Amino acid sequence: MAVFFQWLHAALTDNALLMVFLIAVLGYLIGSIKICGLDLGTAGILLVALVFGHFGLSVPGLVRDMGLVCFVTAVGFIAGPKFFRNFLKNAKSYILLGVVIIASGVAVCVGTVKLFGVPTDLAVGMLSGALTSTPGLAAAIEATGSDAAAVGYGIAYPFGVISVVLFVQLVPRLLHTDMEKERSQYEIIEEVEAKHKHQKLFYCDSMGFFAFACAIVLGLCIGKIKIPLPGGAAFSLGTSGGSLIAGLLLGHMNSIHRLSVSVPKNVLETMREFGLALFLLGAGIQAGSGFVEIIKEQGVLLFIYGAFMAMVPMVAGFIMAFKGLKLSTFNSLGSICGGMTSTPALGTLIRVTETDDVASAYAATYPIALVCVVLSSQFMGIYL
Repeated sequence: MAVFFQWLHAALTDNALLMVFLIAVLGYLIGSIKICGLDLGTAGILLVALVFGHFGLSVPGLVRDMGLVCFVTAVGFIAGPKFFRNFLKNAKSYILLGVVIIASGVAVCVGTVKLFGVPTDLAVGMLSGALTSTPGLAAAIEATGSDAAAVGYGIAYPFGVISVVLFVQLVPRLLHTDMEKERSQYEIIEEVEAKHKHQKLFYCDSMGFFAFACAIVLGLCIGKIKIPLPGGAAFSLGTSGGSLIAGLLLGHMNSIHRLSVSVPKNVLETMREFGLALFLLGAGIQAGSGFVEIIKEQGVLLFIYGAFMAMVPMVAGFIMAFKGLKLSTFNSLGSICGGMTSTPALGTLIRVTETDDVASAYAATYPIALVCVVLSSQFMGIYL
């Protein structure tokens, strides 16, 4: 058996493509297992990737980045036609939710530093991991000047993914939500399609890959824009934020003069799932590297701190959305996914609710939360 595992390790090390698809196969198998009616779905890939990463295997960073940009861009295109109207209708609620969710996480993070003596750089990295925010991690590393932030990110990241994935499945069951009624509350908006249906547009390709690539290029450029902050730091939307905004804009516009920038829905759904799988795979392998060694050095209490950083903002945000702001269950859960900047949870929520419309609530809250978590990471890293 030992000889077989040595051979497998060598084979996977020499063939990254084989490793990517093997992790995907095993991840989907594990994700399909239901326990009490709940399953991890695509997030099962994360668990498998963590194991592979622990045993010293790795994939190029391009895998994660490609997955992230494909997923977020597809979400932007899907949410685009309904996003702006939905945001204007509930703008104050989405802004408040984004602030409350991140503020709750920051409060837990400060508590772990002040009450339990967790190093600031490690705690700030854990907050970024609990919120699955790569831009937040980048801000934390820049502000603290320490790689320990990446260690904290790796500890809390699995909790940040799995807790929200399970939460969006569990809440409708506990509340006995009428799924059909909730879906009917989302109006089917066809104005954009009707507006362009009878126009003669120029299509560069039938699958919409031209438009999709344009959105990615635009999003990467937007993500590179940096805004100076006090203390010498700088804020940027990064790959995820820029790609989301670009997808929303092109999805809303549908065409530029006579040039079509639309993408068929079936293509968007495929790119969304493909991107999510690659993102979880790349992020999981990275987080799994040195995972056990970190726990041995710092202690298992770090798991508990990471779990609290993920759970407190999630529960506080949902109570605020559902009870305080009186948003519908679907809208509340979509907002939680955005407020927690949880890419994997959105994929699960869409599958559970059987409607893409929840992406509009995610897209409305996500930019607010992204700005808040980046700024919070920078300020805590400098002043805490």
